[in-house]
Amino acid sequence: MQEKGMNRHLLSTKDLTPATIIEILDTARELGRITDGGMKKLPTLRGRTVVNLFFEDSTRTRLSFEAAAKRLSADVINFSAKGSSVSKGEGLKDTAQTLEAMGADLIVLRHGASGAAQRLADSGWVDAAIVNAGDGTHEHPTQALLDAYTIRSHFPECANDFSALNIGIVGDILHSRVARSNVFLLKALGAKVTLIAPPTLLPIGFESWPVNVSYHLDSVLGSLDAIMMLRIQSERMSELFFPSEREYARDFGLGNLRLKELKARAIIMHPGPMNRGMEISAASADSPRSVILDQVSNGILIRMAVLYLLLGGNPVPVEGVLV
Repeated sequence: MQEKGMNRHLLSTKDLTPATIIEILDTARELGRITDGGMKKLPTLRGRTVVNLFFEDSTRTRLSFEAAAKRLSADVINFSAKGSSVSKGEGLKDTAQTLEAMGADLIVLRHGASGAAQRLADSGWVDAAIVNAGDGTHEHPTQALLDAYTIRSHFPECANDFSALNIGIVGDILHSRVARSNVFLLKALGAKVTLIAPPTLLPIGFESWPVNVSYHLDSVLGSLDAIMMLRIQSERMSELFFPSEREYARDFGLGNLRLKELKARAIIMHPGPMNRGMEISAASADSPRSVILDQVSNGILIRMAVLYLLLGGNPVPVEGVLV
């Protein structure tokens, strides 16, 4: 049996064994059961300080981590690069050491440079645990965890083994840290993963990833149990990757006609924010098949579980109460 238990940091889905992934998902489920039962705030992390250190904007992820920490009774410090000393030239090292001096026990880091979270964890600059909340185009591990939790919730018969599931990730794979994290986490759970994108939106080296690849959405659409639509990240594009938005929507968008071609139990996912009318139509985003809002609420539970396991000790519930 593979060893469970998280490392000191959460930097990449590649670091997570299947047993550890299941442990995180089970902990999130138990936390959800307790909070749904009326105990909205747990004392688990009372006296601990969680810092959200965001060098890039991300309202959803920051608010999700903040809500998760507060539900576990941690103190929260939100630090945004905009309007701070970072905008005056202060670097990651000085900023992190300042937060360390303030008593940070865990730093949630979002940074525009790939590898920034690993750099901070390896640097020796801080003693705090590090959670990667997105680094450049590299990874976003808690997003992949919440996606797996959402999939498992809708396919309970596949709780600890996704081998019966075919999951499609569609769109801007090139610039997507969500795609990279999902590929390795979903494969660790046994899922069949298919990347669907134009050749220009696939990264160098994707041939070595444990995935299938299709350049035509319609040829695989009917075989998917979950379809994950990715936002076109135009802010990261310095050249033309497809002829026009209209052509992209025609070839790779989940529109109203394609919505009807999905399998009976197939679910629609999106990490947000959405470009409605481009990668996904309003009818698809708002359909009963859509679990996009579930992903948002599940994100709080997953981040509670991650904070709890990194800072809170024994993950096993004792008579229904996490201690």
